[in-house]
Amino acid sequence: MSDEQVKPEATTASAPETEPVGRHARVVLVDDHRMFRTGVQAEIGRTETTGVEVVGEAADVDQAVTVITATRPEVVLLDVHLPGGGGVEVLRRCAPLMTAADDPVRFLALSVSDAAEDVIGVIRGGARGYVTKTITGTDLVDSIFRVQDGDAVFSPRLAGFVLDAFASTDAPPVDEDLDRLTQREREVLRLIARGYAYKEIAKQLFISVKTVESHVSAVLRKLQLSNRHELTRWATARRLV
Repeated sequence: MSDEQVKPEATTASAPETEPVGRHARVVLVDDHRMFRTGVQAEIGRTETTGVEVVGEAADVDQAVTVITATRPEVVLLDVHLPGGGGVEVLRRCAPLMTAADDPVRFLALSVSDAAEDVIGVIRGGARGYVTKTITGTDLVDSIFRVQDGDAVFSPRLAGFVLDAFASTDAPPVDEDLDRLTQREREVLRLIARGYAYKEIAKQLFISVKTVESHVSAVLRKLQLSNRHELTRWATARRLV
């Protein structure tokens, strides 16, 4: 995600023409780009006009879980790619909040990505919808209230794609072993399987070698494998390389 994607809509678009009477939604913004969060806040956070109240922000998985748990918003705007495991990890750790009998927290993915893996991953994780960052402020406000009401919301181009992906008889079966891994662990797994050294993985993912080692240990434990050679065979068999 680049700042250029934020400026045209988040800083220059006109205020959403909404009718806030009778509508109010408490929202948490989760995105690792501060400028994007600032732009979205400016665009939708005028509560007297939009009915949306931004009650918290977070830039990574741990912050997101902490803020969401503390504020219990009606809707979370969730980026897919986040430090600490990605949006899927946030959904996993917030699962009890999504299934709460009273005032469940609902998630709407807001991402620059329209990749199949990202879309299906967060929807399977429990998100109520997925919209891209080309969405206008007016449509984003409307999407927030629709998700708050329990509707499923998708950007127009993604709606048919999601239906096809889940309805297709050719869709691959759910891999429970793979689903145990966080997004970051999957990234490390693929690079290990491709023969990358720990230092090379650390450089490519902008993390420390020690963090790479921790992720590899977690992957081996979750998949009940003994070493990177077994891990490579496991990943190759599933065509993840």
